[in-house]
Amino acid sequence: MKPNKRKIINDPVYGFVSIPYEIVFDLIEHPYFQRLRRIRQLGLTSLVYPGALHTRFHHAIGAMHLCTLAVEELRVKGFEITDDEAKGVTIAVLLHDIGHGPFSHALENSIVNEVSHEDISLLFMEKLNTEFNGQLTTTIEIFKDVYQKKFLHQLVSSQLDMDRLDYLKRDSFFSGVSEGVISSDRIIKMLTIINDELMVEEKGIYSVEKFIHARRLMYWQVYLHKTVLSAENLLIKILQRAKELALRNEQLFATPFFEKFLYSKIDKAVLQNDSNALENFAQLDDNDIFSSVKVWQTHNDKILSTLCRNLVNRHLYKIEISNSEYPKNAVDKLLKSTSAALNITEKEAEYFVFTGAVENKAYTITNDLINILMKNGDVEDIAKASDNLNISALSKTVKKYFLCYQK
Repeated sequence: MKPNKRKIINDPVYGFVSIPYEIVFDLIEHPYFQRLRRIRQLGLTSLVYPGALHTRFHHAIGAMHLCTLAVEELRVKGFEITDDEAKGVTIAVLLHDIGHGPFSHALENSIVNEVSHEDISLLFMEKLNTEFNGQLTTTIEIFKDVYQKKFLHQLVSSQLDMDRLDYLKRDSFFSGVSEGVISSDRIIKMLTIINDELMVEEKGIYSVEKFIHARRLMYWQVYLHKTVLSAENLLIKILQRAKELALRNEQLFATPFFEKFLYSKIDKAVLQNDSNALENFAQLDDNDIFSSVKVWQTHNDKILSTLCRNLVNRHLYKIEISNSEYPKNAVDKLLKSTSAALNITEKEAEYFVFTGAVENKAYTITNDLINILMKNGDVEDIAKASDNLNISALSKTVKKYFLCYQK
């Protein structure tokens, strides 16, 4: 008897989500995708918002669901999307985050060197394409933006893609921060295509405005919340110290898969050319990192053990935010006092006192615009079409500086 692969998933945000194709079921069942159940969508944000424990798995399923709704809507409006294209773009959205490593963005350049999660997602897609006998060829072309219909790539990656529509709504739901609630249903209902470009009908302009505002607010209130920054930078410093010790060939507890990344320099070329490296990455998740951090609390290296105890027990850095850079003499003073208090060198004190910067740009007006189809047939960028002057203001990059130090 042939197994039923057209399952229904009960999603807390959208309700019942149907699996649209049998191959989607097979991809969800694949170990590469199941790994996303063990990677939190928002890293260490649960240290600020306790409900933010949802995973990349949740998000990928949600984004796929929105993509199926968008394809259906565009077809109803008479735009030609073949079954192969519909399947291809749905799978591209499903797998868009499959390359995320442990703790997602927080450790993007700490586990592997100079390689983005999109690059790793593509490597996984190419392996899956071989495994599924070429059934992901259209998916890969859409993902790489080399497919003839450009609007399909915009559903996967653009300033108004299914990824953003899902993560804003989902992260708002689980964090409890209501500012992220957006009208994803209405935006999808208002989608249209002009000259192979995805855009929104004028009737949906206020929903798009709300989307841009929600994105700005969610960045300051959740993704770049100062305590989240403190926690994520603490984890980055832990990995930095662990790698420094590993380079000295000091013994560190690590799971077998994590150990290979801790004691070796893994970059894009290694992942591309060494199938074992990619398979090791496919086994890495949040559990590998945090298990190691827990054990390192008792390591004989004072710096590593202190940092790890601080994270496990939520004794985070004190963090200050400013609109301008912190003066060097103020940072040096903190380094000296921390060095004396912990009986370590000033160079070692840099693990406990440091500065950094974050940027928030809700909307970019240089490329990949969110265009509005006006009732008279004209096409205008949302920043111009909107009667809300704040939209133009939101296209400016806001940069803030932070100072972290040991309490």
